[in-house]
Amino acid sequence: MTSWLHAERLEAVLEALRASGARSVLDLGCGDGDLILRLAAAPWAGRIAGIDLSEPALARLRARLAAAGAEAEIMPGSMLDPPAGLKGFDAAALVETIEHLDPSDLGRLERALFLRLRPETVVITTPNAEFNALLGVRPGAMRRPDHRFEWGRARFRAWAEGAAGRGGYSVSFSDVGGKHPTLGAASQMALFRRGAEGVKPAGIK
Repeated sequence: MTSWLHAERLEAVLEALRASGARSVLDLGCGDGDLILRLAAAPWAGRIAGIDLSEPALARLRARLAAAGAEAEIMPGSMLDPPAGLKGFDAAALVETIEHLDPSDLGRLERALFLRLRPETVVITTPNAEFNALLGVRPGAMRRPDHRFEWGRARFRAWAEGAAGRGGYSVSFSDVGGKHPTLGAASQMALFRRGAEGVKPAGIK
């Protein structure tokens, strides 16, 4: 069952993708397909694809797609080294996935996403660690045992702004899932838009 927070997060990502004008969307770390099923039902979405390292999750997604009479390109793969055939999508979404990576792998993700795949739009959501106390998470702990890190808003924004600048993107931020006057929301979302075609990413020769 989808929690209220996950449903709100998915709707926020879906709306950001729709508003971007994207017609083809790549879901990196798609799991068993909560976003992909929503994309498949969206009249504006054309080509839809998802990759994930978990074969059991992909099997569940294939079954869900078949039950819904929907289609999407589903394949095993890592967001750190996505198949070359996934270039050319209008948008990519990473919904509560980056926190499952070791922080030392974020550089690889940045290069794969912003330098190799280079979609026009990228949407990333991740937990806001500042909100954890309101969810009953004890100090110093994380929401899930498989999370490798959880960032507050300043740390996430610093990383996202650095990645955007190095890749030739702009980035804006929004809160998702409630709104505390000082702690923000349960999740935080970054919306990246690629710059003009003639602008090279920093460091690209």
